[in-house]
Amino acid sequence: MNPQLPPVDPVVTAELVAALTPRLRKRLDAGVAKVAGRPVVREGDVVRIAVDDDTDLELHAPGGVVTRAEAIRCGCLLAPGCLHRAAAASAAPIADPTPSPAADPTPSPAADPAEPPATAPPRPPVAHPAVPSDTDPAQPPASHPAEPSTTNPTQPPASHPADPSATAPTSPAPAPPPDTATPEQRAAAVDLRDAAAAVLEAGTDGAGAVVQAELLRAAHTARLAGLPRAAGRAVSVVTALRAARGADPAYRLSDLAAALRDVLRLAHRLPDAVGQELSALRGSVRQPYAPNGSLRLYGLFSEPVLTATGYAGAVTWTADATGRLHTVSDVAPGDAGRATGAADRGVRLGDTTLTHRELSRAGLVVSGATVSPTGRLGAGAGVRAVRASGAAWHAEPLDRLWTVPVAEQVSRALTTEQDLLFLDVTLTGTVREAAGECLVADCAGLTLRLAAAHDDPALPHRDNLRLLASARGSRLRVVARLTPAPFPRALLLAVSHPTDPDARVDLGLDRLRRADLPARVPPGAASVPDIDEAPVHLLRRRVHQAVSGGRRVLAFPGGRDADGPRLRRHGLGTAAELLDELHAAAADRARDSFGRLLPADSGRFARAWLAAAVYTEELDRALCAAAWGAAPGGCDAP
Repeated sequence: MNPQLPPVDPVVTAELVAALTPRLRKRLDAGVAKVAGRPVVREGDVVRIAVDDDTDLELHAPGGVVTRAEAIRCGCLLAPGCLHRAAAASAAPIADPTPSPAADPTPSPAADPAEPPATAPPRPPVAHPAVPSDTDPAQPPASHPAEPSTTNPTQPPASHPADPSATAPTSPAPAPPPDTATPEQRAAAVDLRDAAAAVLEAGTDGAGAVVQAELLRAAHTARLAGLPRAAGRAVSVVTALRAARGADPAYRLSDLAAALRDVLRLAHRLPDAVGQELSALRGSVRQPYAPNGSLRLYGLFSEPVLTATGYAGAVTWTADATGRLHTVSDVAPGDAGRATGAADRGVRLGDTTLTHRELSRAGLVVSGATVSPTGRLGAGAGVRAVRASGAAWHAEPLDRLWTVPVAEQVSRALTTEQDLLFLDVTLTGTVREAAGECLVADCAGLTLRLAAAHDDPALPHRDNLRLLASARGSRLRVVARLTPAPFPRALLLAVSHPTDPDARVDLGLDRLRRADLPARVPPGAASVPDIDEAPVHLLRRRVHQAVSGGRRVLAFPGGRDADGPRLRRHGLGTAAELLDELHAAAADRARDSFGRLLPADSGRFARAWLAAAVYTEELDRALCAAAWGAAPGGCDAP
């Protein structure tokens, strides 16, 4: 993916790839690599790519986005049916579809694309349009058709005792049927399932531009059918595939596996869902904002946003007097430079001139506030905001965030969208993980691992963590984001200053110096105990291998014969059965009467993989809750 190119609407990419001949489709991946490496020149809304000495590609992007196939023009002899147009669209970032105006009457000018429709909360059931609701206050009660009256309309109607219907109570109107998926939504779910199964069949190495375009086409169909949540996750899969194939350092296999799991799960559940479950599965393009009157907010911290989908910026977290969290965001297409610079840009809220960095330590008085269900503040024309004094983490009202028991915070993070933890910890050492070193701390008697929230070298997360590792014995107040794991683990976002408890450090924006650390390390730092964890990684590893290498990787015998018995010895019988079925589905290849291999049953393999992926996710959550002493989960954890 070339970030210098303008974003291209998913349907444009799908249309151009579908128009290619079979011969050109085989050459598309090579064409994408060639176009991605060519120089780019931008002149206003036109972006030019010099394919060679005689051929130029032009991408016309009024408003910054390519929305029509005709807007990509090529000067070669084979145009418009050439390979170059489809290659340019496949090499460009994927455009974020235009949100529906009705979804957010007072939207923030910097809608956060990192907050996907999948997080939309369930909505109440929608009444069938053919059946009028008897609870709608805007509609009169159902009655018989009006008849001409000979009485004075200013007088009450005369009663007719002889007519029993005049005094008999009317029976209640029948309840509206439950909301069900439309035929278009069912068809779109099938298309998504088949396209996602093709990605899983091929793996990241085999899921080239043609497979990606098919998933983009299915995502566009789903969006038109009113399934923005599934469409958004399908686009996330394609973005992660491009990052994997382009060796993007921001690529994470776990993120791709999670997005693919969500697409398959949504496609599996949508056809049979009804009522509130269906509303949640459909999602919404943008979350609605509701009036919230006046708010007195206190800054908590700011964190940079840098996503694999090409968006960057900053989010500032605040809390009101009751401890409810609110966010102000500035996220738009960009790279790490925008993520680091967003902290010093002004907050887009009312008339305030505060930057995100200043707001994280100051306060706001907001009138006419509008708030989304996730606590995000809207920036409509009627919102007014002025600067106010802030509060230290050890002072009210922020101090109450750290007084909530740790187990209660973890239970909340596992069951709601609010995944922040407010902890008091004592640094005890470091431990090396696959992704690098992380801190080890004592937290209410638990051994807690604190990892860097982002590994991009342009952000100071990793450097700050390395300095904090030399401050063993320091007692810190921290803000972290829970990551479900078989042991207590979280991503470190902000900490109190090691030598000044009333100051704070935003680890993604501020850089610690050696002079900020204590003069000497207090004695008695505890050693890191060994963690006796259940072998969930045996199943998770196969789930990730399937995403990376495709079905054929799991079809080989390898060392799978030892994984099932080991899982059963640790009491994970369901995990062992799911692993056996995953291997069996991968190796299931029948032959015809001439001994030739028939096409694999990609549907069976996708179902087996989805079951294993969902189980692994739920088992991680159950083991995480047990490790923190929170509410137990429902899996067969040991």
